[in-house]
Amino acid sequence: MTPVGVHPAADDVVFLVTGVALFLAGSLPLIARCRVVSTAMGFVAVGVVAGLLPVPMPNVLPGPNEELIERLTEVTVIVALMGVGLAIDRRPGWQSWSSTWRLLAVAMPLCIAAVALLGWGLMGLTPAAAVLLGAVLAPTDPVLAADVQVGAPAGEDEDEHEHEVRFALTSEAGLNDGLAFPFVYVAIFLAGAHAAGDDVSSWIGRWLAWELFGKVLIAVLVGVVVGRLTARLVFGAPRPWLRLAESSEGIIALAASFVGYGLAEAVGGWGFVAVFVTAVTIRGHESRSGYHRELHRFTHEVERLLTLAALLMFGVACATGILDDLTWRGALVAALLVLVIRPVCGALCLLGGHGPHRERLVTGFFGVRGIGSFYYLAYAVGEAPFPEQDELWSTVAAAVLFSVILHGSTARMVMDRLDWSVTGTPR
Repeated sequence: MTPVGVHPAADDVVFLVTGVALFLAGSLPLIARCRVVSTAMGFVAVGVVAGLLPVPMPNVLPGPNEELIERLTEVTVIVALMGVGLAIDRRPGWQSWSSTWRLLAVAMPLCIAAVALLGWGLMGLTPAAAVLLGAVLAPTDPVLAADVQVGAPAGEDEDEHEHEVRFALTSEAGLNDGLAFPFVYVAIFLAGAHAAGDDVSSWIGRWLAWELFGKVLIAVLVGVVVGRLTARLVFGAPRPWLRLAESSEGIIALAASFVGYGLAEAVGGWGFVAVFVTAVTIRGHESRSGYHRELHRFTHEVERLLTLAALLMFGVACATGILDDLTWRGALVAALLVLVIRPVCGALCLLGGHGPHRERLVTGFFGVRGIGSFYYLAYAVGEAPFPEQDELWSTVAAAVLFSVILHGSTARMVMDRLDWSVTGTPR
């Protein structure tokens, strides 16, 4: 296999496959009305077929392409987080977002701990690699979870009708993609300490004070500031001709995303958290303005193109070797995460909260794994030595593939029924 973008014949195949995938992107929303096919499933399937064709294909496996994977997935998650934040109509609050705080503070750490213990005890991974596996598989993905999240922001003449399941999964996905980072750093510090012969006491204090709390606080502050300044520019400029809401330029959403992310990272915060907070802050200003729909629509279209590229690469990788180092133990851990660990942890943490038991079960079940997991893994293996990284890539790929198939084939049917029972209308 040739490196990405080198072999002329391979480039021709890439254009052909991309064109087919773009046609698919336009037609799958109609095809998906059968409720057993998701857009993500279609993109991965096209990539798998392309990888199996007897023609030269670019090498998209992690080894020589970890930096490319990291950058592509990073940008995809950034754009997705902006779209997720702009879609949430509910203002942040301790009570109104109680399901979110439960999923973040209880379900996510429990999932990380459970997967890490299985990785260490069942798969035989080192403690650092086991923690990394738990951390990268913890986030509910904002990219692949569109079918279970809230829709476009409510307009001027519309009522907010998001129910608790969609809201919980949307807000959780918006925040835990950034809040998983401190736990990724536990794995990085463990790996570095092992290589240097240091013990845990050499970094645990710094991790608690800085990675877990300090960087989160900085990210929130940056997000609020960037969000307010953007909202001021969009809705409250002193001159009407300066108000970007009057020009319907949706690209301002991308501008705010990258400014929030870049500034937070530059001053030491978690960029993903800052992007989501930026989006929620913008959404809180002039909440009935139709311009929020334009921002969301533009962001969604860009996200679809980035997701298409990421899922095509993933499909090709599945057909050309990313699963080669998957053991039965790794496959079992991936299956247990999707079928048992996340559903049980998600449902348990919501006991006593909003909604009936059925809604808590649905919220727990639809913890979609996806693009963010690849970003975290690519980032971590570039920061510290993980001798088991090939097995980690295969296990994470198996978990994401299983999630894409299982959640993609059930989400639309389950959520349509839940929408009907809760709001009286399907989304």
